[in-house]
Amino acid sequence: MALGGNEYDNCTDEELIDRLRAGETQITEYLCDKYKNLVRKGARSMFILGGDTEDLIQEGMIGLFKAVRDYDSGRDASFFTFAELCINRQIYTAVQASRRKKHWPLNEAVSLYSQVDEAGEGEGRILLEALADGAGSDPESLILSRERLEEMEKTIEESLSPFEKQVLDLYLTHMPTSQIARILGKNEKSTDNALQRLKGKLKKVLK
Repeated sequence: MALGGNEYDNCTDEELIDRLRAGETQITEYLCDKYKNLVRKGARSMFILGGDTEDLIQEGMIGLFKAVRDYDSGRDASFFTFAELCINRQIYTAVQASRRKKHWPLNEAVSLYSQVDEAGEGEGRILLEALADGAGSDPESLILSRERLEEMEKTIEESLSPFEKQVLDLYLTHMPTSQIARILGKNEKSTDNALQRLKGKLKKVLK
């Protein structure tokens, strides 16, 4: 049973934060236990970008601790929303740092099996299918398509701005634009504009 039992279960998160600040330090453990599934959800969504699941969960827990520490009911939205932001931002920052250290190429930074919505509606095409469009299923065609993938990955890498690459990363985890904007600390309009630009660039590369 989570620390605190029914007494804490009957309180709002905001009330618990106030009590924590008043000295009930055990509430930190209670909130971390309460939101551990939110951490796991964030780790699963970011796994596509690279990293070990357990490492991502650990980073997510760090983000949750920061949320408990920094939450301000007069400034922030609900604790749940603030915690989700802190968790996802912590995990994404860790993934970025890992990729910089390892110098991962684009094909390890994004999933070639993620959906790319080319028309702005519907489910879109799988990125791998779009890149290898026209390739057959025989081994020779698959080898040729892999060579084409490498060329196009390099072109994509060179054509996108750093901000557009970040937006693409998170878009491929199926995050909505509003959440991408919050994680990157940008407004929603500029994030959506970057998404539309990178879609246009990808369509040119994929022709």
